[in-house]
Amino acid sequence: MSAGKMTSSDALKEAIVEEEGLHLTVYADPVGKPTVGAGHLVQTSDGLSIGDAISYDQALQLLESDLEYAEAAVARLVGDLPLYQHEFDALVDLVFNVGEGNTSEQASPKLNAAIAAGDYAGIAAELAYHSAGNAAPPGLVHRSDRRQAMFAQNDYADPRPAGITVKSAQMAPASVS
Repeated sequence: MSAGKMTSSDALKEAIVEEEGLHLTVYADPVGKPTVGAGHLVQTSDGLSIGDAISYDQALQLLESDLEYAEAAVARLVGDLPLYQHEFDALVDLVFNVGEGNTSEQASPKLNAAIAAGDYAGIAAELAYHSAGNAAPPGLVHRSDRRQAMFAQNDYADPRPAGITVKSAQMAPASVS
């Protein structure tokens, strides 16, 4: 199906909330950027500062807004390349996690070449991003593994070994649909 006609699945939303947590207080992310909700990077227009609180409903609205942006970015990135839902979701997760600029031809030439060639295995191989700024948070390796499994195998499960947990969510929903 064309990416321009697709939206994020509930399974992706749940995976993002599991990875990011659902924080109702603005905090500094690993590279120091103000963040709230499920990984929403606070913008000036949000009118929020570190320590400010938002409601659960606001957190979900921010997630939906961020996903709409990422979905549109994926549609621009892949053009007419047909995708299954799990492939689309993996690419949305990539844009959501690293930003549209990091998927550009200049920043990710191999990803863009794989997309242009319709090389689905090549696309999956390029979904690994392990650093944020100059830091390499351990969670990014697992997130990349999850994203690659999502794309290549329709597997949304957390790849961490038993006993290793992701971020705890504040008031995490049973479902974010």
